[in-house]
Amino acid sequence: MDRLNRRTFIQAAIGGIVAVPRHGIPQSATPVKIEKTQLGDNLSLLTGAGANVVAMTTADGTIMVDGGLAENSPALLAAVNGRVTTILNTCWFPEQTGANVALGRAGATIIAHENTRLWMTTEITRPWEKRTYPAAPKEARPNKTFYDKGAITAGDERIEYGYLLQAHTDGDLYVFFPKADVLVIGGLVSKNAWPLIDWWTGGWIGGLANALAKLANVGGMQTRIVTAQGPVMSRADLQTQTEMYRTINQRLQQLIRKGRSPDEAVAADPTKEFNDKLGNPETFVRLAFQSLWGQLSPDA
Repeated sequence: MDRLNRRTFIQAAIGGIVAVPRHGIPQSATPVKIEKTQLGDNLSLLTGAGANVVAMTTADGTIMVDGGLAENSPALLAAVNGRVTTILNTCWFPEQTGANVALGRAGATIIAHENTRLWMTTEITRPWEKRTYPAAPKEARPNKTFYDKGAITAGDERIEYGYLLQAHTDGDLYVFFPKADVLVIGGLVSKNAWPLIDWWTGGWIGGLANALAKLANVGGMQTRIVTAQGPVMSRADLQTQTEMYRTINQRLQQLIRKGRSPDEAVAADPTKEFNDKLGNPETFVRLAFQSLWGQLSPDA
């Protein structure tokens, strides 16, 4: 065990806050395999880097949405067909921004919401993980930001992106490829797992429900949806998720207005009919309930 891993292990064992590198790890300790699935003539889904990555190859270079974990970026970038000129980060999470340091040093344009850039300039502590993420190096921070929506053109294709307000963070964005009819939504939801409601960086369950409702106006009935984790979703899948999180949000709001605690919220099992499909909900429910503290005033 090397010195960093030994110190990390000891700190975790005694319940301390562990500093975890966010960027710049040169190589994964275990080689990763990047798999590629075609989404269109020039659009690919790359899996295996720590999060789903979408890459569009054009005559002028490759445009990526998200970049996996930093330690997997050598394998990811080796699998990308062509020089990456632009990367869009759907939020600040390490699973989305891990390739930024390599791409930023190579001169790529890094697009994200302004809130994501701001989070990446500072140290972030997640109390529930007992981890602290250091500020990203300057070259890894977004160098092109926006507040509402925007678009870029690659050859004859237009790529659209927009802000989702406070969802699972307060810097979430979507990216839409109209020609391939593919919508990338990052870590908002997954077809087979619960999302992380990061209330520490501005996310909350009501905002997540609102963001999913907003996405109903992007694309059409045949649009394929790529999430940060898990398989590609259909429009019907997204509608099911929208209704599910609306229901969970309403149940959690009822609990907090009654003055319930996080433990009591977990015990109430507000996700009971969805657990068989998405797994153990305890962490999700606890964080989603806590995310309401800054949004609602309990009546109890």
